[in-house]
Amino acid sequence: MRRPVPGPGLRTTEVKTSTPRDAFELLPAGNQRFVAGTPEHPNPDATRRTEIAPSQQPFAVLFGCSDSRLAAEIIFDRGLGDLFVVRTAGHVMGPEVIGSIEYGVNVLDCPLVVILGHDPCGAVGKACAALEDGMAPAGYVRDVVERVPSSVPAARAAGHVEPAEILAEHIRHTVDLLLDHSRVLAEKVAVGQAAVAGLCYRLVGGGAQLVAARGLDAAVPAAS
Repeated sequence: MRRPVPGPGLRTTEVKTSTPRDAFELLPAGNQRFVAGTPEHPNPDATRRTEIAPSQQPFAVLFGCSDSRLAAEIIFDRGLGDLFVVRTAGHVMGPEVIGSIEYGVNVLDCPLVVILGHDPCGAVGKACAALEDGMAPAGYVRDVVERVPSSVPAARAAGHVEPAEILAEHIRHTVDLLLDHSRVLAEKVAVGQAAVAGLCYRLVGGGAQLVAARGLDAAVPAAS
């Protein structure tokens, strides 16, 4: 898929995403600019707004945590129309989330799905605490926390006890869970039309580290 060539006044440097790998490479490149404090702020203006008003062609679906410090377009230095973003606390999935991701892949033709977690994650921390002391949060927050625990025992069974290790396992588990539940996405990954990547964002350093990949031909270095 070739991205629209920007019109006059647009600040953008990359417009081609013909493969899942092409799409993925835009993210660590933008994240490195963000970490270095040299963002380009592509596609931010009225020209871009007018250009994409008739239709959208994002190059990636990004499913991430709702944390206010995890604004995808900022940490990956992207702009209007670049990312189709779906967010829930702790990036926990339900039918609406899977449907939204499938919309991005099957209707908008995005070649890449990214699962974005962050360290530390409050939802993962509360899930660990609930397993240890049996105390779950009240209200609908409990529903969010109860969707995380399957990742926690898996991490501990693999010998992971540190919060960062448990979070990485939660991200990997989410990648696998999405492919298990979405036949649409799994079929596109199988034939090389899409890929799924799991990234862990560090709140302090600002870097996004690749922790899982399905359908990418090789790992792409990310900022640390």
